[in-house]
Formats: sequence, C-alpha cells, structure tokens
Amino acid sequence: MILSRTTQYAIQALIYMATQPPGVAVLNRTMAECLRSPPTYLAKILQELCRGNLLYSFRGKQGGFCLRESGDKINLMQIVTITEGPGFTEDCVLGLKVCSDKTACPMHARWWPIKQEIVKLLQGQTLEMLAAKVASGRYQLTDFPGAILPGEVPGDL
Repeated sequence: MILSRTTQYAIQALIYMATQPPGVAVLNRTMAECLRSPPTYLAKILQELCRGNLLYSFRGKQGGFCLRESGDKINLMQIVTITEGPGFTEDCVLGLKVCSDKTACPMHARWWPIKQEIVKLLQGQTLEMLAAKVASGRYQLTDFPGAILPGEVPGDL
C-alpha cells in the first residue's frame, strides 16, 4: 500500500464523520472503537487534521470533532497532503534526494505517469462520495482506504 497507516486512519475517520449529520461533534473514542484504532494515535491524527483546517475540535462534555466543510468539498488528496506531507507527490520513488526529468532515477520515466494518475484519482474522490458508498452498505467503513486504490477504477466508486 502506498498510503501510511496514519493516512488510512485519517481517511477512515473523516469518512465516518461525513456519514454523521452536519455539525455533529464525534468523540475520538467513538471513532477509535468503530475503526478499531488506538485512541491516542487517532487523537494525534485528528489534531493534525485540525491544524490542516479540515476539522473543528471542541473541548469539554459536548466536545469532539466535526468537519469544517461538507464532504463534497474535501477530496482525498487534501487529506494525503496533510498526513503524508508534500513529499508524497514530489519525492523520488527510490528515495534519491535529486530526481527530475533532468536528473532522473532509473524508475523516474515509468513512475512519474503512475504518480500523476494516483494524484488524479485522489483528487477525484470526495468524502461525500465515499461516505455514500459506506451508507449504501456496499463497503464497510474499515474496508477503506484499501478498497479505494488497488484495482479500482475511479468511476466505480
């Protein structure tokens, strides 16, 4: 899988929030239980998403997390950029410090078009689209994001 576990949890948590009524704050422990993730790890991820302006967080008895915008305005590439960093689209697949068309690694010519397709796929998938699939019963929440990338055609989701 090309996405880290952190990114997978982030996507799953945001899909979970997108299935909730707008503006309803969801507790970290509720999501952690549903996603079968460690609550402290998920809390750190959710705070990172707050710093990335995808979530609001509320303290106190009525606290929790909720989406800043509706799910149709948040795509997977936004999430991946926050959790993986800008290197996700910029770094060399072999880990070389310098890799470009001028100073290409042995994989550059073959990997670059694949990377562009992955970025396009992630940009084309919104939380609303994925939440609708979960709500339809076609996918379970914990099937994501593994069900998104391998062998899937973007139009199928």
